[in-house]
Amino acid sequence: MTEKKQLRIGTRGSALALWQAEWVRSQLLAAHEDLAVELVVIKTAGDKILDVPLAQVGGKGLFVKEIEEALLEGRADLAVHSVKDMPAELPEGLHLAVMPPREDPRDALISKNGAGLDALPHGARLGTSSLRRSAQLLHLRPDLRIETLRGNVDTRLRKLETEDFDAIVLAAAGLKRMELSHVISEYLEPGRILPAVGQGALGIETRTGDAFTNKMVANLAHEQTMTIVGAERAFLKRLEGGCQVPIGAHGILEDETLILSGMVADLKGVHMIRRDLRGDSQQPEIVGERLAQEILELGGAEILMEIYGSQ
Repeated sequence: MTEKKQLRIGTRGSALALWQAEWVRSQLLAAHEDLAVELVVIKTAGDKILDVPLAQVGGKGLFVKEIEEALLEGRADLAVHSVKDMPAELPEGLHLAVMPPREDPRDALISKNGAGLDALPHGARLGTSSLRRSAQLLHLRPDLRIETLRGNVDTRLRKLETEDFDAIVLAAAGLKRMELSHVISEYLEPGRILPAVGQGALGIETRTGDAFTNKMVANLAHEQTMTIVGAERAFLKRLEGGCQVPIGAHGILEDETLILSGMVADLKGVHMIRRDLRGDSQQPEIVGERLAQEILELGGAEILMEIYGSQ
């Protein structure tokens, strides 16, 4: 009997992160019967710092840095991330090898009485940890009282009840993966609230030079997801944005055309620049860069300078 080849998946320890890593593990085992796959649970800075808004303590890299260190040091062979948590720039020696089919990219509103966004009472108290969400929500409803909400999915849902929020906003993808769709009061369509770059997509990160692991994960690649999210991430990279700036993007494919929507806003949602761009689906990075450049030239650069200058 031949010895099974080993792969180690680096993952955060939250219930959602473990679900995602277990799903990738099951796909790998189904595709390669001579493979053994184990999970390596790694606590990230974002998991440890729970009482401070993400924007104040470093943004996106907080949920991936320690996992990427494990990859670079050979303690893990691949990592499973929520793409929305991944910085636009990855460390040298690592790459986003593949992305499986994307789950629902939308944001979801969960309210105490089942009311949608427009039906929330004047001055409603709404919880979110995302500057992108709060800016867009305030743009639509300046009367809302937005308050910081941190923690994993279960913690945030519990705080809706225990901390007297009228509503909270979470990613629809996480709720669906955890079989919690029934709690959603309203899906916030991208036409109203643009999701985070890569929201709903899983990213499998590997070492660029690890031919064996890259070969093992290749069958998980979903071409359409990689095209669309590639454009969204190029948009983010050109804007040099992170969690400290309200930036949203959402792409769709229509035959050979990629339609990308993007926005940049100030922290209060007063000034918002949002545009759509149609381009060649064979050149997603160019579409993302062009849309970012257009938004920068329309005033996005001033918004970014103002936000970064105040930090």
